[in-house]
Amino acid sequence: MRREEIAWLERALQDVPEGTVAVEFRNGTAPDGERGIQPLPAGPKGRGKMELYEVYHGVHGSFCQFQGCGASFCHRVNARALNLFYCRAGRVGWNTAAGTAVYLGAGELSLHGMDGCAASEWSFPAGYAAGIALWVDLARLEEACPEILRCAGFRTAALEERFCGQRPLVLPASQELEWIFAPLYAAPPELRLAYLRLKLQELLLYLGALPADGRELTQDISRQTEAVRAIHSLLTTHLERRYTIEELSKEYLINTCALKEIFKAVYGQPIATYMKEYRVRRAMTLLRETDESVASIAAQVGYETQGKFTKAFKDVAQILPTEYRRNCRT
Repeated sequence: MRREEIAWLERALQDVPEGTVAVEFRNGTAPDGERGIQPLPAGPKGRGKMELYEVYHGVHGSFCQFQGCGASFCHRVNARALNLFYCRAGRVGWNTAAGTAVYLGAGELSLHGMDGCAASEWSFPAGYAAGIALWVDLARLEEACPEILRCAGFRTAALEERFCGQRPLVLPASQELEWIFAPLYAAPPELRLAYLRLKLQELLLYLGALPADGRELTQDISRQTEAVRAIHSLLTTHLERRYTIEELSKEYLINTCALKEIFKAVYGQPIATYMKEYRVRRAMTLLRETDESVASIAAQVGYETQGKFTKAFKDVAQILPTEYRRNCRT
């Protein structure tokens, strides 16, 4: 599935120059005027696209697609505005002004006030991310609330009280969220605005009726996130070496349980699973782009024997390394 998602993003972003984020205004203006949202990629090899719509008075939505390590975003502080992001594919994370780190995987939805993320550095731990961002100015929405919401007794004050804070909430992936957001991607481009209007109402009704039963997941892991990122850099830079959890824990002064938990929160998988897939993906690149022997490549990505490497490669890629190389060159 990951390879399909990356191929889809590469096609979608093929016309966007590296180092830029293309913002396409389909109707209206940005949330705070013509230059209200100003994304800038964090790395020279990153690129992205935001397809921006003015959904209702005070409500904007954007289809977002990114490749690379991260991007930077700025917008005005608005204590009565709600920021939502639904992660469709990949992973996305950022720190809020309150010092909380948020990381989303596919199907998850984050909610927080727009006074907590006026300047945000987004990171993409999987190397890519796609999703839908929504900015809801509750004061403006209250002035011109859609009739369906008014008839249902929707109250912006209740939404503001529950979700508009600097501390974000994350709703885990669920069938309900999938039902709300999936049709937006299936809709043809000319119907996207209409679907956004319908689905925004459905989402607000869903959030307004959501019971306070603890389904929300708060994530307060920012203090140790930098250590985990440094560990990730070490592991992926020195694939030829095998580090133990205990070694990493002592080196970076982080509890072993916390290390495992935070690594999975940031990168979406346990360390062993993530590194196995990472090693195989690196091996795939070497098999495609070099003439080095399979044994040499196995050693470079951290396998003592060609047999162990072959087994791991087939587990991940569902094909033998020799067959993969042959298929790539035919």
